[in-house]
Amino acid sequence: MAIMELPICVTCGVQYGEARPDCPICEDERQYVGWDGQRWTSLAALRADHRGRIAEEGPDVVGIGAEPPTAIGQRALLVRAPSGNVLWDATTHLDDAMVREVNELGGISAIAISHPHFYGSMIEWAHAFDAPVYIHAADRRWVARPDDAVVYWEGDTHELADGLTLVNAGVHFAGGQVLHWRDGRAVFSGDILQVVNDRDWLSFMYSYPNFIPERPRTVRRALRLLEPYDFDRVYGGWWRKIVYTDGKEAVRRSADRYLSFALDDE
Repeated sequence: MAIMELPICVTCGVQYGEARPDCPICEDERQYVGWDGQRWTSLAALRADHRGRIAEEGPDVVGIGAEPPTAIGQRALLVRAPSGNVLWDATTHLDDAMVREVNELGGISAIAISHPHFYGSMIEWAHAFDAPVYIHAADRRWVARPDDAVVYWEGDTHELADGLTLVNAGVHFAGGQVLHWRDGRAVFSGDILQVVNDRDWLSFMYSYPNFIPERPRTVRRALRLLEPYDFDRVYGGWWRKIVYTDGKEAVRRSADRYLSFALDDE
C-alpha cells in the first residue's frame, strides 16, 4: 500500500501501517467509535481538502494544526528551544507546505507524543524531518504504525536535551507523558493534564468523551513527579487552551479541587 494511502481513523486521526477493519484506539473505553461506524481516510484524501495552520501560540512556541480541523481538532506545538526544536504531539494532516514552513522555523530535532489519541501521522512527521519519536514504553502496544523511528523510554523521567524533560505523569494512559521546558518555564500537557475552558484550571480524566474520572492515586503520583519542576505556563492540546501564569500553582490547586470532589473527604 502506498504511504499516502495508509489508513487513518477519521475519529481519532491516527494513521495505521496497514489496512484493518477496526481502530483499537477508538474501541478502547477511553475513546469511541464514530456514531456512523468505523470510517477511514488517508493523507492523500486529506491533502485534497485540508491545509496546514501554523501560528504562534506563545514565546518560541508555534501551534501546528489543520483547516478544517481533523479528528477532535487538537493541534501540535513546535517548541523552539536552543538545544533543538521539539514537536510536541503530532497532527494527522501533513503536506509539503507545512514541511517547508517548519524547516524555515528551524526544523525538528525530536518528536514526543503525550498519548495514543494524539499519535496522528507521527511516523510521517518523523520521516519528513529525520527525527526520533519518543513514546513511553507503557504505551508501546498502542503504536499503530511500528517504525524504527520510535524510541521507547522507561521510568519516570527522560531528558530529551538540555532543559527538556519528559515526565511520565501516567494520567489518562499509563504511558501518558508531559514535557517540561526549563528555559521556557512551561509544561506541555496535551490532555494528560487537561487545560479547561476556565484557563486558570486543569482537570484529570481517564476518559474525556465517556466522562470516566482518573484514579486519585494516579493524580497524586503525577503531582509528586511534577513537584521538582518550576513552570508558569501549561500548554494544553487545543488552540489557546493555555494557562498563562502561575501554572505550577494552577496544577496543584486543580488537583486539590479534583480530589475533594472525587473523594468527598470530610
